[in-house]
Amino acid sequence: MFARGWLLLICGLGFAGSLLAAPSVGFRQLQLVDPLDQRPLSAIAFYPSSSPEGRSRIGPYRLEAVQDTKAAKGRYPLLVLSHGNGGSPLAHHDLAIYLARQGFVVVAPWHLGDDDQGHSRRGTVSNLYGRPMQAAEAIKAVVDDRLLGPVLDDQHIGLIGYSAGGETALILAGAKPSPQRLQRYCAQHRDDQDACGAADGLRVDRDDLVPRADPRVGAVLLLAPAGLLFGPEELVGVRVPVLLYVGADDQLVPRKHNADALAQHLAQTVAYRLLDGAGHFVFMAPCSPEQAALMAEICQDAAGVDRTAVHRRLNAEAARFFREALGVDASALVEGQGDREQHAERR
Repeated sequence: MFARGWLLLICGLGFAGSLLAAPSVGFRQLQLVDPLDQRPLSAIAFYPSSSPEGRSRIGPYRLEAVQDTKAAKGRYPLLVLSHGNGGSPLAHHDLAIYLARQGFVVVAPWHLGDDDQGHSRRGTVSNLYGRPMQAAEAIKAVVDDRLLGPVLDDQHIGLIGYSAGGETALILAGAKPSPQRLQRYCAQHRDDQDACGAADGLRVDRDDLVPRADPRVGAVLLLAPAGLLFGPEELVGVRVPVLLYVGADDQLVPRKHNADALAQHLAQTVAYRLLDGAGHFVFMAPCSPEQAALMAEICQDAAGVDRTAVHRRLNAEAARFFREALGVDASALVEGQGDREQHAERR
């Protein structure tokens, strides 16, 4: 039984064409300990595999990956993915699997207290500073894992942050958030229920936590990031390349005060991608029929927005971005990869 309490169905049969040269992808569930209160914490890691391809299903999510298959020989840089408020890493499975196929290990924790199982920490100081600590614990778990540790290059780390996960990624990259900035914003924008809710800022539930950066971080990908806690002074410690994607019609995390402000205030040059007509949820993986029935709000895009096309572009650019920023040898990629992935999308 998967850690999230969902039924896990594995099909061990290889696909037609599984002998194509491009590598397959495995995934591995990791059981951690939450550094905030020692409760059990779950994470999932995707990695290049030398085993035949297969499909898996976790709840409504259909994955082009197989659990606990043999890791392909090599040394793979690590990418850490942080989901949004009340979310799940599986909402970004297509990006994670694409990057694993391109030669990365991708690990993503469920942020306990702010995931799809519960929201008890949302809007708190412990959530703001605890999320990066949970991500750091996931890094340690991959390094120590008997299957993934031997093929991991943990000295080259990239970060992916979606929505509130953008705050997590920025903290790990060296940013120091200012709760006072959020408080001032909420006093002037009480209509922003997502950021402010019933409070005028963060609820201080702990006073013993501080932001902790990881000096190994070499690049950051931000997707519709929350940025209200950061101004120029708070971002001065972020000295790595940043690729930023945002929907032009994001009503949940308004880009003027979040993504646009981050792009302006980050000291490093930011590659900025504005998606016309797109909303906040366009960065979640294209929905299966089961998801569309269960999660209509996050699966429906505005007229004229092709989520599959958005992800085709985003996934490919993310791979190029991390290869260049982290110094991954592009010649290690297998020819024919793009053709096969387009074939997989048509299935």
